[in-house]
Amino acid sequence: MKRNTIAYAVLILFAVTITTEASLTNQPDDLGILKSFENAITKIVDQSKPAVVSLTIRKDSNTNPPTSGGSGFIFRKDGYILTNEHVVSGSKSISVKLFDGNIFDASVVGSDPNTDIAVIKIERNKEFPFLSLAESTKVRVGQFAIAIGDPIGYRYTVTAGIVGGKGRCFHPHETKLFQYHNNYIQTDAWINPGSSGGPLLNIQGEVIGITTLNPGEGSTLAINSDLAKTIGNKLIAHGRIIRGYIDADMQNVSQGIKITKVEPDTSASQCGLKRNDIIVEFDGEKVPGLYGFRLMVAECQIGKQYPITVLRQKQEMTFNVPIDEMPLELVGRPANTKSVSWKTLGLAVRKLENRIFQRYTYLSEGDRGIIVEKVKKGSPGFNANIPRNALIVAINGKEIVDVQAFETFLQGKQDVSNVTFDIKSHHGIEKVTVELNNN
Repeated sequence: MKRNTIAYAVLILFAVTITTEASLTNQPDDLGILKSFENAITKIVDQSKPAVVSLTIRKDSNTNPPTSGGSGFIFRKDGYILTNEHVVSGSKSISVKLFDGNIFDASVVGSDPNTDIAVIKIERNKEFPFLSLAESTKVRVGQFAIAIGDPIGYRYTVTAGIVGGKGRCFHPHETKLFQYHNNYIQTDAWINPGSSGGPLLNIQGEVIGITTLNPGEGSTLAINSDLAKTIGNKLIAHGRIIRGYIDADMQNVSQGIKITKVEPDTSASQCGLKRNDIIVEFDGEKVPGLYGFRLMVAECQIGKQYPITVLRQKQEMTFNVPIDEMPLELVGRPANTKSVSWKTLGLAVRKLENRIFQRYTYLSEGDRGIIVEKVKKGSPGFNANIPRNALIVAINGKEIVDVQAFETFLQGKQDVSNVTFDIKSHHGIEKVTVELNNN
């Protein structure tokens, strides 16, 4: 039996050897393999270049420098372009140059500092070439990565490397901004200033990320394509990203998420949450840690009540807490402190954009008005209990549809002692009278 086993082993080894030698003789030589690889890369680059764009950003005259550059790529045939928010931030005008030399004026559809993603748009009668977005969940560490962009004035520079890591985290500086910082793809495909916003491609010519950072040490970071697709489509639909928020300081502990501070005038406090409560469940699900919890809350409807289960002195308690909108300082938008509404009422406001009503549980498609973004403590608006995220639909019985009309009305009422608002919020529809501090 032992001799038969050895004989079979020898025969198998001989067969494998013959097969291997035969297959090797049919394989291309080393130069042929390199040429095939080279042809594959150049083919991807040639196919992709028409959808990669060069951006010239003109800023106001007080900005130094007054112009800057960047990259982007068309991801829809109707002219929508993905790039970085930091590339287009503060722009007064944007010029887009295509590979064929044609130049277009672009408009900003929307931008999101939290993810450093922006969408801009160009127009023409015929369709544009575009790049498809890959599923970043299928990206593998070690696969090839190809970056195309316009670094330091050299148009359509191509660099290549491999994916060195996924889910990378990077904080370029101290900031209050709520960051999606665990979604970077790391690669050694090098980028320089001007390449930001360009595509990072796989060997199928699909976009796996938006190149955004060069932290040094031979690495480039790119925003993964799944996040880019999600944020890009939301910006096209709504013009901005509205995120939910629970206004309390928290930290991770072994049992869940501990509330370390909650102000008395917040929705969280008014609904029963207290300092030292430990959150263990949100909307029926075990909390995944503070960062994951913040992401869960960010996707919630503003004003909708969600059940939160906490441990309080080892006893489980459940509270229904309405979700607020994430504050301005966390989303990278400053309050307009020079406006009449801020100086008179202590309110920072913005127009209710088309279809954004879907993010607020108390608003409907037919609603028009302005959203209260921030309320200054101690101001007339604060003393009248106007909640942040409320929609102002009328002032003294006159409908308000945009910020300019609101500011104009207030400017003409500098000598009155009070004004009455019709507002909608998670408290319902109500009239609120604001006593003004006119001297």
